[in-house]
Amino acid sequence: MATPSPAKSMGDPGITPLSPTHILNDSEENETTRHPYVVVVAIDFGTTSSGYAYAFTKEPECIHTMRRWEGGDPGVSNQKTPTTILLTPDKKFHSFGYAARDFYHDLDPTESKQWLYLEKFKMNLHTTANLSIDTDLHAANGKKVKALDIFAYALAFFKEQALKELSDQAGSDFDNADVRWVITVPAIWKMPAKQFMREASYKAGLVSRDNPDQLIIALEPEAASIYCRKLRLHQMVDLGNKTAFNGYSPTENVGMGMTQAKEHVRRNRQSRTFLVENVIGELWSELTEGDRYVVVDCGGGTVDLTVHQIRMPEGHLKELYKASGGPYGSLGIDYEFEKLLCKIFGQDFIDQFKIKRPAAWVDLMIAFESRKRAATPDRSNPLNINLPFSFIDYYKKFRGHSVEHALRKSNVDFVKWSSQGMLRMNPDAMNALFKPTIDHIIQHLTELFDKPEVTDIKFLFLVGGFAESPLLQQAVQKMLQGRSRIIIPHDVGLTILKGAVLFGLDPSVIKVRRSPLTYGVGVLNRFVEGKHPPEKMIVKDSTRWCTDVFDTFISADQSVALGETVKRSYTPAKPSQQVIVIHVYCSEKESVSFITDPGVRKCGTLKLDVSGTESPAARREIQTLMQFGDTEIRAMAVDVATSRSVKMKVWSL
Repeated sequence: MATPSPAKSMGDPGITPLSPTHILNDSEENETTRHPYVVVVAIDFGTTSSGYAYAFTKEPECIHTMRRWEGGDPGVSNQKTPTTILLTPDKKFHSFGYAARDFYHDLDPTESKQWLYLEKFKMNLHTTANLSIDTDLHAANGKKVKALDIFAYALAFFKEQALKELSDQAGSDFDNADVRWVITVPAIWKMPAKQFMREASYKAGLVSRDNPDQLIIALEPEAASIYCRKLRLHQMVDLGNKTAFNGYSPTENVGMGMTQAKEHVRRNRQSRTFLVENVIGELWSELTEGDRYVVVDCGGGTVDLTVHQIRMPEGHLKELYKASGGPYGSLGIDYEFEKLLCKIFGQDFIDQFKIKRPAAWVDLMIAFESRKRAATPDRSNPLNINLPFSFIDYYKKFRGHSVEHALRKSNVDFVKWSSQGMLRMNPDAMNALFKPTIDHIIQHLTELFDKPEVTDIKFLFLVGGFAESPLLQQAVQKMLQGRSRIIIPHDVGLTILKGAVLFGLDPSVIKVRRSPLTYGVGVLNRFVEGKHPPEKMIVKDSTRWCTDVFDTFISADQSVALGETVKRSYTPAKPSQQVIVIHVYCSEKESVSFITDPGVRKCGTLKLDVSGTESPAARREIQTLMQFGDTEIRAMAVDVATSRSVKMKVWSL
């Protein structure tokens, strides 16, 4: 069924093309003047854990990671804090991270039901079909809260922490105007999700709408790629190297390299300053003009894959294939564990337990998280997971029999009951929880490597917290069969954070990207019999027009240079128009004819007030410019006669 015409329903007089496309490069049209920021602060807002890092612009080789957080879990680095937030019963911000989790844990069970505790909520921005500033999230107690408020609270928390640390260093209050902020997002996120983070940053007071360029949105695998350029040999594990590397041979044990890397990081953790030398790392020096590599960013929520090519002599990066991936992060293993619990104890009990004892459910998942990190391909001894006392007690009240009885009756042979109050899982059972998630990643990697653009890949960089998993490392090795060297940076969970700081210091390092969507504007064209559908014809002042025409600025998967601007000139279809309205549309399809085509959606509107002005020309010229190649797209309309203009960032909320 055809979509009804937006132009007809809005009674919009519309615009009509006046000139062909004109492509400018960045030097021709430089809208923003550079602000001499004193420091770049990057926030890695992760699904499972988050943190910040910074570098002073006069000392770009020194990246400082945030102060160590209070609290922490056994075997888990606390250079980041869990992405958990706690609101008071009246929905006011209380705490974030370990502080939120620990306070919530210590609440009396009846009291905890009144507090709003949220974790792993970032994934909602990827999975919500019609994301908007009114989208709700559900706290652990089932209560609703506005997603925008939660993200704004979290960003305000990081702003406060970072400015306090900078002020302590400076000995006086540090001015937020001197900070260039960088927020990381998955590359596969659609534009509405990226814009949502920008809206949250405005609400948090990170930056103002009057100075949007103070905030840069960084794509997570790009940030990782930038950081990997600086890697020295002692800062990584090379799974593809057949010789001993850092005292480790890949044929001995796939997990040993990361074990030694973690120990190296632990020994050096007293220093929060990471030195980035102003030279290309040894690994990078092996790359020559045209060499290709893949970055696989394996986080808690999503897995992002990007393909980059080296451009010499500066070593700038060109995106060869548009970012791909999906919701295949380590959270998938948590979901499999929850499914296993439902199989043993019943879906009805687990659903009730999560609502009635939310803090105890959090404790159980924390216990699982630490055991999940102990899973390896060659493990032989069982993994024990502590069941909270309230789980055992509540189950007996709910079912009338014991947890031990439930395990015996469940026919789940690979999970036993320990008299110490623990679930005892054999290693194969734990590895089975990883399988669906890892299979998704390997399938996606296999499909990517089958693309013609993805041939002769020299390196595959495995980054993100999930990259520490020996099970994932082994699966990637098996899939590649020596076609590419697999490189894993030490302290792999901080790779994106450090790269985001480097990106904030020099956003121009990524010179060419692939457009994820087709972008254009809705226009009127002169109606041509036989070419245009009859139902698209409208008559204005005795002139027949074809409405809803999609005038393409750039097509999906087209290569665009950083700062590349496409300029078009339009004229009002009706000369007496007082307000020029230009609607921007996007589609995942490469070829689009009309704004009513399936899959086309509006992603912004430019409204230019020309009232009280006259144009000396017979037809008023309205220039429309769209700037591509950055992580966000800018649009601007200019009335040539009066120089009045209006700007926007393209989005879809």
